[in-house]
Amino acid sequence: MTTYYTNDRDTILRIGFANTKEDLTKPKPIERLSGERATMPSVRILGTGSYVPPKVLSNFDIQKMGLETSDEWIVKRTGVSERRIADPDVTTADLACEAALKAFDMAGMTAREADLMIVATITPDTCCPSAANWLQAKLDAPQAVTFDITAACSGFIFALNVAEQYLRTGAARTVLVVASEVMTRTLDWTDRNSCILWGDGAGAAVLQMGDAGPEILSTHLHTDGHNGQDLLMPGGGSKTTPISHESVDEKRHVLQLIEANASFRVAVRHFVESIKEGAGHNRVDVQDIDWLIPHQANLRMFQSMAKTLKISMEKFYVTLNKYGNISSASCAIAFDEAVRDGSIQKGHLVCLPVFGGGLTWGSALLRW
Repeated sequence: MTTYYTNDRDTILRIGFANTKEDLTKPKPIERLSGERATMPSVRILGTGSYVPPKVLSNFDIQKMGLETSDEWIVKRTGVSERRIADPDVTTADLACEAALKAFDMAGMTAREADLMIVATITPDTCCPSAANWLQAKLDAPQAVTFDITAACSGFIFALNVAEQYLRTGAARTVLVVASEVMTRTLDWTDRNSCILWGDGAGAAVLQMGDAGPEILSTHLHTDGHNGQDLLMPGGGSKTTPISHESVDEKRHVLQLIEANASFRVAVRHFVESIKEGAGHNRVDVQDIDWLIPHQANLRMFQSMAKTLKISMEKFYVTLNKYGNISSASCAIAFDEAVRDGSIQKGHLVCLPVFGGGLTWGSALLRW
């Protein structure tokens, strides 16, 4: 298991020493100091954006495709009523571009002002070039450095964490983080247990160091490669290339959910742990969090989380019902919508917990 924390410049430097004897799994909480240090620059969110394709695929539409299911069965099992589907000629970078433009617009900036662009995705346009490279071309931002991050449904928080490091160390001044997915092209549309879950879309955020505005208080990342086989998409990797008749017939190029019930329990546990970790690291009570905006995986997961944490479901911001699960983009899209519809207000404490394949999980705690 790998654990990684960020909070302040001191934390970054401590992590950088390979021979440290300090237990980094138990970081010191943030010291809320008064005076000059309290106004020291930190990572700020200048703008957010999101985009989902216009085409809607409802549960009734899926039933009409001949799948043995119903709207009642899908809603009861997952909380999903409909999802968005990208047109055949629309790519992950196309979705990312739309979300990025909205984020830059909110920030009052252009793409030419970003010196780093990070795209979180497991469905890039191509393995090479990266989705971030394609996005850079679409945004006409030759001055930026661009690359992808692969962390499945946890990708947005992993990308925020990486962006923090570039900003805190001064290696970048303005960072665009995008999570974008075309998940519907990874599915076996005859498998009612998995194809009902997913959709397409993108979310984005523009970050800088500053002393005012919405602040990233901390991010927390974890991975567990030993159990990664339970959420698997082997297609496109070295295990299944080149494509063969055999690999296609065996459906090795579609998303595979293995031991779904066990994964559900593991996900809930890690969601809860991540929320508690973010709160504890910043010396706040979980009950003091105004909004929980999780990766939009399953409504029953949210209900289990609320019960375990003893908090109201009204604190959960949910887009799952209308968009389904969009992997790394789910959390980012929900976050942007909560900002734009006024749900998130100045001073609100917001937690973004995530869990995904890898296994990967973590959280970000923000003060708006």
